[in-house]
Amino acid sequence: MMPELDEEQEETTPREDFMSLTDPSDEELGEAEETTYRPPEGLPYRPEMGSLSRMYRTWFLDYASYVILERAVPHIDDGLKPVQRRILYNMKKVDTGKLIKVANIVGETMKYHPHGDASINDALVQLGQKGYLIDTQGNWGNILTGDAAAAGRYIEAKLSVFALEAVFSDRVTPWKKTYDGTTDEPVALPVKFPLLLAQGAEGIAVGLSSKILSHNFVELAEAACAYLRGESFTLYPDFPTGGMIDVTRYNDGERGGSLKSRAKIDKLDSKTLSISELPAGKTTTTLIESILKAVEKGKIRIRRVDDMTAAMTDIRLTLAPGVSSDKAIDALYAFTDCEVSISPNCCVIYEEKPLFTSVSELLRYSVERTKYLFTEELKIMLHEKEEAYLAASLERIFIEERIYKDKEFEEAQSEEAALAHVAERLVPFHDRLLRAVTEDDLKRLLEIRMARILRFNLPKHEAYLLQLEEELKQLRYDLDHIVDYTIRWYEHLVSRYGASYPRRTKITNFGTIEASKVAELDTKLYINREEGFFGTGLKDAEFVCNCSSLDEIIVILRSGKYFVSRVEEKRFYGEEEVLYIGRYQRGDERTIYNIMYRDGKIGAVYAKRFNVLSIIRDRVYDLSRGKDGSRILYLSANANGEAEKVSIKLKIRNARQRLFQFEKDFSELPVKSRGSVGFLVTKAEVHSITLSSKGFSTLGGRDVWLDRDVMRLNYDRRGEYLGSFHARDRLLIIRESGECYTTDFAEGIHIEDDLLRIEKYQEKKLWTAVYYDADAGCDYIKRFMIEPEQKRENILGDNPQNRFLILTDTYYPRLALGRKERSGEIRMSELDVETFALVKGIRAKGKRLANYPVVELSELPPLKESPIIEDEEPNTSTEEGEEDLFAPSDFSPEEDNATQQ
Repeated sequence: MMPELDEEQEETTPREDFMSLTDPSDEELGEAEETTYRPPEGLPYRPEMGSLSRMYRTWFLDYASYVILERAVPHIDDGLKPVQRRILYNMKKVDTGKLIKVANIVGETMKYHPHGDASINDALVQLGQKGYLIDTQGNWGNILTGDAAAAGRYIEAKLSVFALEAVFSDRVTPWKKTYDGTTDEPVALPVKFPLLLAQGAEGIAVGLSSKILSHNFVELAEAACAYLRGESFTLYPDFPTGGMIDVTRYNDGERGGSLKSRAKIDKLDSKTLSISELPAGKTTTTLIESILKAVEKGKIRIRRVDDMTAAMTDIRLTLAPGVSSDKAIDALYAFTDCEVSISPNCCVIYEEKPLFTSVSELLRYSVERTKYLFTEELKIMLHEKEEAYLAASLERIFIEERIYKDKEFEEAQSEEAALAHVAERLVPFHDRLLRAVTEDDLKRLLEIRMARILRFNLPKHEAYLLQLEEELKQLRYDLDHIVDYTIRWYEHLVSRYGASYPRRTKITNFGTIEASKVAELDTKLYINREEGFFGTGLKDAEFVCNCSSLDEIIVILRSGKYFVSRVEEKRFYGEEEVLYIGRYQRGDERTIYNIMYRDGKIGAVYAKRFNVLSIIRDRVYDLSRGKDGSRILYLSANANGEAEKVSIKLKIRNARQRLFQFEKDFSELPVKSRGSVGFLVTKAEVHSITLSSKGFSTLGGRDVWLDRDVMRLNYDRRGEYLGSFHARDRLLIIRESGECYTTDFAEGIHIEDDLLRIEKYQEKKLWTAVYYDADAGCDYIKRFMIEPEQKRENILGDNPQNRFLILTDTYYPRLALGRKERSGEIRMSELDVETFALVKGIRAKGKRLANYPVVELSELPPLKESPIIEDEEPNTSTEEGEEDLFAPSDFSPEEDNATQQ
């Protein structure tokens, strides 16, 4: 039962903290003030509960303030939450250099912490897993797999050397009373390192949250030195699980920024992938769960998932037959937690209020606070040394001048008389002292024992004073050069601890993966032309194509109407004839539609070429001029802008008609917008239009780049330019391991990291390779050509220890060989490779380079120029004996005055 309160007790008032600044006034609350609380019969009435609004203003805001200040958000001074600070302070108090049971640490910490042991144990485990402040022993869980730590009675911990050196200093620690007022605890630990940025922090409070990402230890120290030197610096996150990050929109860790983090996925072979590093905040357990969900939804075709993680991450993914490993990697990034987006929120407690700031500002504040702590420590140490020097000087004067033997001193009737005599005797020596002598100084002289006076050693005492003078000189110098002193501190941390904290996360640019492009085409699209339906649920209808649930479908009707729709199980399109239905890619500039349509029932025939870059879904558009009776006579969709030739047959109207049939080549028409009228073909009535011959792309070669950050081909001008590729061109890839093959230039193809050469394939190019053969223990040379459809073949043979010494595409190469003579000198000779080695197949072993060990090897400039190898351009000319059918003479007389629309 609630205790009764004194009738004269005043109502409680809101806390005057930052939360009360947003507290609504009684006028703003309006009628809400009239809502009162009445306790049930038998319970006393508490005045402070008389107003519901006042309850919210006092109790809820008190609770919110407490959660923000004392639980969830780290403090800007030491980067710690209260429970973490109490754990570290308690571990310092009981530290003996030996490991202590975690259960004992938790029990001792509960003297300072107002909550249960579970929160202390969890916070201690998290500190131990971060690896900066606590040395651990036992099963502390696994940040890679997400496995929990063992119970506190089975694991042990102690403060790390770094923590003892950089976190504690009783000289400059501010104190406050604990929650129960029985003892003291630190307000903030004197941390001399940006610990908050190194460890990171995350917490959810009432009305706000904090999410500060972890950064690299060495980079933080180097940035601190750069700031002290007045130089610029930039900081990016570094996660213990590794992975890759795209920091394009990191925004210095402020609110509103974002970060993309990816797992590192390696190709073990064409059917096996290995995830060797995790994205930020994910474990192998959560990552595998997201992969299995994507498999269940049909977005990725993976036959088997094996978690082989131990000390290092290793998730093995076995792909289903017929699945491209490159596409599977993109699909993992698009549909699973292999790629995650993180929104940082740099929120800390500053002067008892939450502060939203940036990573750079946090570093600057930490460095300034470190400099302040060093200044205070040095001042305290200087004062201590000065006091020690003064005490030693007074002691020497007291003993050397035998003041203790003075008659006035020995016969003094009181302590005051003795102190007065000593003070009088010290007057001539005041110029040798650092400050004026006080009564406490004189009392210390009276406390000197006779045994100490008898053992007084003048040379030893002088050496002690000289040492104190050197220390005082150094302390004063450090105070005058506090910036250099602080820089040396950070450099010391890097030299001592930096090797233990290498950067684990690679900074790169990802680019955007369109989910619709990498989704598995696991669904079949059908069309029922008789009933006017299309969709994935029409199993007995006409098959159209494979698609995914993320695709869009474009439908073009005979009337010239067309629209784009999502993939659905069943969709009614009407009674009109469908000329084309297929997958639609937004922004696809290479897919060109070639059409000929009749304008109205008896109008002229027009031709046009166009692409459909963007369109509003489910809106009906028209490819014709919109007249009633318009009709598409011919239509083709070309994925790479091909332009075919068609034969147009006219209806015979009278005996004087001279033209009955002619051909048109779409390559003569420019690509225009889909809303254009097109070009006039004929005003005569057309009987039929049929395909005469297929053509080549009129869009020219496609420029291809290699983005070495992600080792992927692209058409977006990212990275290294590889050249302009036509439809039949191939890409040549030679790896450092010796593996060689050709491939197409499709966007998104992944290239292996050990890339030696990548270029547009040239069929007549002659290659020369000098390599070390591990089986024979000597060097070999071979000359060879690479086939256009070259499958994966190893130039160096089967032994993985074989290695390239020289690989060149010089047609007439010359080499310089060095041979070591008995005298120790190196004798050089030249080798004309053309006359030395014959051109053979890529599998040939080649010829031994020399009968002696070659100690030096280099390529010399050729004496003859290499022959010019010209790329074969696509043949777009007409066949021999065929006339150019675009001349004006091929048109009917009635078309002579035709105008181009």
